[in-house]
Amino acid sequence: MTVLVTGGAGYIGSHMVWELLDAGESVVVLDRLSTGFDWAVPTEAKLIVGDIADQSLVRHTIERNYVDAVIHFAGSVVVPDSVRDPLAYYENNTSKTRSLIEAVVKSDVKNFIFSSTAAVYGDGGIEPVAEDTIPQPQSPYGVSKLMTEWMLRDTAAAHDFRYTALRYFNVAGADIKGRTGQSTRGATHLIKVACETALGKRRFMEIFGHDYPTPDGTCVRDYIHVNDLVAAHRLALDRLRTGGSSMVANCGYGRGYSVKEVIESVERVHGKPIDARLTIARPGDAASVVADSTKARNHLGWEPRYDNLDTIVESALNWEKALQHRNSGR
Repeated sequence: MTVLVTGGAGYIGSHMVWELLDAGESVVVLDRLSTGFDWAVPTEAKLIVGDIADQSLVRHTIERNYVDAVIHFAGSVVVPDSVRDPLAYYENNTSKTRSLIEAVVKSDVKNFIFSSTAAVYGDGGIEPVAEDTIPQPQSPYGVSKLMTEWMLRDTAAAHDFRYTALRYFNVAGADIKGRTGQSTRGATHLIKVACETALGKRRFMEIFGHDYPTPDGTCVRDYIHVNDLVAAHRLALDRLRTGGSSMVANCGYGRGYSVKEVIESVERVHGKPIDARLTIARPGDAASVVADSTKARNHLGWEPRYDNLDTIVESALNWEKALQHRNSGR
């Protein structure tokens, strides 16, 4: 059987493809390449360029490739952009995913894994948040993802269909083997931005807000290495295939780091200071969100391997150097 990975040419999706291939899975990728790259898809996987809202294409892809599971990453992910253009996020993240789910159900695929987000919680506070925390998203991005979780819940109640929604905290780093990483131009991920600044790709970086109710006044996030995250997806896939029930689970380490602490880590790993300038807070950013990942550990058997901020930063910095070399050779 084959796993369909939507958004598999993007940051997390390309890591997922490698994780599945390493486990001996057959993989087909559906990606419109709006932010992803065809070269990020391993040659061992089949790449189909197209939109998840194209139900005819989705059903044809599923039937031609004997797909038995879908792992869905395709979507827009920038919180401030969602505040500026909410309808675009509801279209791309919610409406198109509705079309995808319908095509999947009509194709009789029973296993679905969804890339959700800790943004559904809103401002979680300093203490780790568990899955039973009442969702209070502060941005259209968070709302768009929560609505998809609700659609999956209702679809599973009405059909022979099971899902796992994994609520990511702050995904960072790059493949430990150096095969892929965050490659999007203009990305807003803090660790990528800090690494680009360290390597001179940016003249300086900005710290958005410095009077949050956190120990040093800057936002606190739970950073999870992308290799650990995709490992959780593979375990979720194994669980669904063996009859596991639908579930929602957090993916994070259970500890938070502030923006300033992340910058200090980049400076420590890089060996040089970087130019980081304080500026006003961005709309939609929560002060602190940290995961309680007990459920993923207990139900999926998930055991993170790269739970160390400097390790995450080092892998990201190594990828940024490789990307710099790749782009300079064009």
